[in-house]
Amino acid sequence: MVLEFCCWLFRLFVVVDWILNQPFIVAAVFLTLVAAVRSELTYALGRGVRAGAIRLAWATKLSQEASARATRWLDRWGWPIIPLSFLTVGFHTAVHITAGLIGWRWGRYTLAAFPGWILWGCLYAAGGLAVFAGLAALARRSPGLAVVVGLALIGVIVGVVVIVKRFRAQRQSPPALVVDEAP
Repeated sequence: MVLEFCCWLFRLFVVVDWILNQPFIVAAVFLTLVAAVRSELTYALGRGVRAGAIRLAWATKLSQEASARATRWLDRWGWPIIPLSFLTVGFHTAVHITAGLIGWRWGRYTLAAFPGWILWGCLYAAGGLAVFAGLAALARRSPGLAVVVGLALIGVIVGVVVIVKRFRAQRQSPPALVVDEAP
């Protein structure tokens, strides 16, 4: 398993190096195609789950928090939320799978996602891959330090998630009941 993970990381670093060594337009087109394939497959997965859920009555499993939030955003904001979701990490997957789950027509979804593909491809080609390139260079020089940095990044992300969840829980808790004990 560790060997498989190391091989996967090596392939990732090779692909990142290849992209970084390309002219901007080649990298942007390649990354735009990556975004297109990924979002279309995620949308198709949502459509497949929807079809299976309808046939097998799994409707209760479709009400997960991320999917519910993405559904509210899609219902409220419609088309703009799909291309803008490409600027987020994680939420965009929920948006694309939810578009499939709630039954957006494929043509409508693809037209809405098209600007997001281009945006994502250009942003990553312009510098979004610098983090990966930095980690790749660090891993080549000091694999142990790269693991420590990666774990530190994961720790920071987990810390932020915990803080946000606690803040939301405090904000949503009901106010304390004040009882007047006057005679």
